[in-house]
Amino acid sequence: MSDPYSPHPTPRYARPRPQEKAVKTTVESSWQQRTDHFPLDKTEDFKRYPTVTSDALRSRKERPRRVKMLVRDFIEDSLYNPHYGYFSKNVTIFSPGAPFDFSNIRDEPDFHRLLGERYTQFEDELDEAEYREDRQLWHTPTELFRPYYGEAIARYMVANYRLTLYPYHDLVIYELGAGNGTLMLNILDHIRRTDPDVYSRTKFRIIEVSSALATLQLHRLHATAASRGHSEKVEIINKSVFDWDLYVPDPCFFLAMEVFDNFAHDMIRYDPATEETLQGSVLIDAEGEFSEFYSRDLDPVAARFLRVRDAACQDRPYPHPIRNTPRFIRNIRHALPFAPNLTLPEYIPTRLMQFFSLLGTHFPAHRLITSDFHSLPQATKGYNAPVVQTRYQRRTVLVRTPLVQQGYFDILFPTDFGVMEDIYRAITGRLTRVMTHEDFFRRWADVEGTQMRSGENALVGWYGNASVMVTV
Repeated sequence: MSDPYSPHPTPRYARPRPQEKAVKTTVESSWQQRTDHFPLDKTEDFKRYPTVTSDALRSRKERPRRVKMLVRDFIEDSLYNPHYGYFSKNVTIFSPGAPFDFSNIRDEPDFHRLLGERYTQFEDELDEAEYREDRQLWHTPTELFRPYYGEAIARYMVANYRLTLYPYHDLVIYELGAGNGTLMLNILDHIRRTDPDVYSRTKFRIIEVSSALATLQLHRLHATAASRGHSEKVEIINKSVFDWDLYVPDPCFFLAMEVFDNFAHDMIRYDPATEETLQGSVLIDAEGEFSEFYSRDLDPVAARFLRVRDAACQDRPYPHPIRNTPRFIRNIRHALPFAPNLTLPEYIPTRLMQFFSLLGTHFPAHRLITSDFHSLPQATKGYNAPVVQTRYQRRTVLVRTPLVQQGYFDILFPTDFGVMEDIYRAITGRLTRVMTHEDFFRRWADVEGTQMRSGENALVGWYGNASVMVTV
């Protein structure tokens, strides 16, 4: 959902928890030195502290201490806890105000300049109401390229709806994580203007985990009802999609635009000698400091992901800490003085797998439309590793670990669309197509509307590190 490419890139400050911690490498307790420091042995604390989950922490208003949890639960809690989570607490989505008149913009540097000016103006206005040094502000393509981005999505859905579903079914659209609600409004505006018959049969449902954003979406919907008139078409459901328990048998389109990057991942390391898999947990001590522990006993979710990936991706090579490095090289590397006795971490998208399972069981006739980053600059060390950043005094602060003060940092992961496509197909049985962001929008967008005088096109030229996947 979030975007690390802000012209004023600044995640927010909170006390980073550096990776100068130890790693548990045997079933009981074997600490691995990871830095030049000699951390305290936390083994007894790890044995004594209770295990908690992100679900169990939802009712907590204060960050937990004297507990341990899986890394995916730590990330989930950091981002989505209703009281102190990143998306519940401090996030503001940039809106440029009036849409950009791209035909009167000279070239891409000129667009950067204009965008920077609007960013500054937008935040100056926020500061007049409430000054915050740690305000989180990021932009999305929906807002930058309004209304062209939303119109392209609408054009794709209407074409496929008319081809296969009309007039026997309504056009039912679910959107996961709708931000300011701009995409929803742009889609509905376009359908009503270009195809009134389809519009009369359109229903739009937003699933939004953030109460603050759900309130904003509802406000925008009713604030513009007099001119737009979409209120009767829209339902806003303020809950986590992972709490969804309603069976939806009817065909529907399911939008997940820049959502997967903030799904929680598990942290896995491998024994370079035995190739054994170990799953990471986080210990939070009495002072709120974090330590990593690793266990050879995988929990059922992580174990299932690895089984599904092994079965679904047999013919697909992908980066891996063990498979891509010959054993003798690993042995030499890890035999060096002070060398770690575990590989670099691999972050596996277990939450994404659970989302695919939910689509398959609760939305069997869905058609997924998703876009996200297939690569991210300045990520932490590891395989499929996240960017971890915060914003302080309008400047970006990058850190080296996802083990950071909960609620103050954005933790966003790249998506391996090849692996994701294979896993999605294996779980749902549906066929898919993956394409670049440029290819999708060059086909479905009004590209003349976003072309600058130089001939450069902002919509298709930006987000070169993003891909689109659709169910076919």
